[in-house]
Parts: sequence; structure tokens; C-alpha cells
Amino acid sequence: MFGSIGMPELIIILVIALIIFGPRKLPELGRSLGKSIGEFKRASNELRSTLEEEIRIEEQRERATPAAATPPSPTPSPTPSPTPPPPVAEPTPVGRTHGTGA
Repeated sequence: MFGSIGMPELIIILVIALIIFGPRKLPELGRSLGKSIGEFKRASNELRSTLEEEIRIEEQRERATPAAATPPSPTPSPTPSPTPPPPVAEPTPVGRTHGTGA
């Protein structure tokens, strides 16, 4: 039930908790611990169901995508597409050299 914790260890833990927190606080702590564990379980179940829903939606999209992605058969176009003009090379500037004339 508690993994490797046996009955004697569990009794020792409960006695120490009773000594530390006292008989009045122990039921409150038990209730709050139970509520916390219940909330954690609820949140983890909600997360699991959300993830499963997202996976199911993604699988449906993947199944629908190949059917919709089939390209239509190519038909020759009545007019050829225009080709862009060749790029025009810009003239390179000629630099001046200052020298001593040697």
C-alpha cells in the first residue's frame, strides 16, 4: 500500500506526527492532505484527457491532410509564363589614384 514502508514504520510516523502537531491539529492536517491529493488527481486526470484529445485531433488532421493535399493533374497553360529580364550589372566606379608621378 505504501511501497516499502511497513506497518511498524507507519506507526512510528503517525506517533511523531501526533507529538509534533497535537491531537487537535492532526485531523485538520489529514483533511487538508486528502483535499490536496484529490485536487492533484483531478488536475492530472484533466491534463491527461486534454492531451489525449489533442492527440486525437492531430491524428484526424494527419489523416485528412494527405487526402486534401493531392495535387491536381498538371494541364498546359494557354500562355507561357513571362521570363524575368536578365539582371543589369551596375558600372563599377573608377577610383582616382593620387601619386607622385613616379
